[in-house]
Amino acid sequence: MKIYNTMTRKKEELKPLKEGEVRIYACGPTVYNLIHIGNARPICVFDTLRRYLEYRGYQVRFVQNFTDIDDKIIRRANEEDSDYLTVSEKYIAEYKTDAKGLNVREATVHPRATENIEQIIEMVRTLEEKGFAYSTEYGDVYFRTNHFREYGKLSHQPLEELEAGARIQIGETKEDPMDFALWKGAKPGEPYWDSPWGKGRPGWHIECSTMAKRYLGETIDIHCGGQDLIFPHHENEVAQSECCNGVPFANYWMHNGYINVDNRKMSKSLNNFFTVRDVADQYGYEPIRYLMLSSHYRSPINYSVEIIEQCKAALERLYNCREDLTFLARNAQGTLKDGEEAIKTKLLTHKDDFITAMEDDFNTADAISALFELARDINSNLNPQTKPSKELCDFALSLYQELADVLGLLYTEKKNEIGDEVQQLIDLRTQARKEKNWAEADRIRDELKARGITIKDTPQGTIVVTE
Repeated sequence: MKIYNTMTRKKEELKPLKEGEVRIYACGPTVYNLIHIGNARPICVFDTLRRYLEYRGYQVRFVQNFTDIDDKIIRRANEEDSDYLTVSEKYIAEYKTDAKGLNVREATVHPRATENIEQIIEMVRTLEEKGFAYSTEYGDVYFRTNHFREYGKLSHQPLEELEAGARIQIGETKEDPMDFALWKGAKPGEPYWDSPWGKGRPGWHIECSTMAKRYLGETIDIHCGGQDLIFPHHENEVAQSECCNGVPFANYWMHNGYINVDNRKMSKSLNNFFTVRDVADQYGYEPIRYLMLSSHYRSPINYSVEIIEQCKAALERLYNCREDLTFLARNAQGTLKDGEEAIKTKLLTHKDDFITAMEDDFNTADAISALFELARDINSNLNPQTKPSKELCDFALSLYQELADVLGLLYTEKKNEIGDEVQQLIDLRTQARKEKNWAEADRIRDELKARGITIKDTPQGTIVVTE
């Protein structure tokens, strides 16, 4: 498998540190609000990366953190007349609701910053002892950026250019504008932990370096996240980790592209800011996941009502194929017939195309195209007219669901449960058709349609689809 490495700016063959095992760190949410559709992209994309690697036989250790102490969390707690712990617990629970709706599997470990204070302090002390960090009279500890000669190697920006935009904020006593906080001295009324530098709390960047080291090791295989995290967050992670540990931090860096709304940057000021919950309440969660995978992960995505409707319609076509095939499999009989071995071979070419797409820098867009091509050939070759064998139906259904599972799609079970009254209407319609009373059969069909129930007549029987 080849993936594009942000660090080297080229596709590279994935060669894990340990054969057969891949260790991944994904930056998780700061839990002060519901996640928005921009947050959903890395969550869905890198969940799919994990699924694919496991599909190809790798054992994956996947770590995704929760930032549960931060300026935004403290601000939200003050607004709600609450405390940081109540706020973070609330929005971790809300995150889990949305993640489940998006069919995102739980990480191997979901560490929290506040659960790793001891390890964070230890890492900051090591950096200070090595001369890469310094404390101030206010209890802050900063990283000396100019002591790391390779600073800027991930974002590919020379230190001079980065320095040009750097500023020292009011209340900061840095040696250099480019230095960043490892530990923040507590302000009045803020939550704090005791440390060698006084009461305070961790900076944002240090928590990820610490948790990656604790749960995955000093060098990890893949570090991933949104494109917006390349600088300064990931750049700072590289600097502090490599200065502390003396070894490369991550061998591969994967970053997904931005999401725009109606071709404009999403922002609250433009009133085009949508949470995952907002969109899911209207369209369901699965169209959101489909949208996130429908373009190459490094390309920008545009969100609009029209596009999410298209995603919903595309999923409906995929579901229809599965439902029709499931019905055929339930009613078919026998082993492979003449000519069906060739159909199996043809269907397997789409699996090959699917794998080829995913192996080439994780191209989920082309993988989805391969799934649609598989659906097209299933619809053409396995239908009531061709009367396929049960063996072929079962094979096609298994293959179809196998590829959908890798993408985390087609996970919503449609309920076809119908009540006694509806069943009586279906039985009456069946009897009317036997008696060739077409007017009565059509009347009952229309009545069922008005109730959200669609009838499909096939040589093998009647298919009932509930909306």
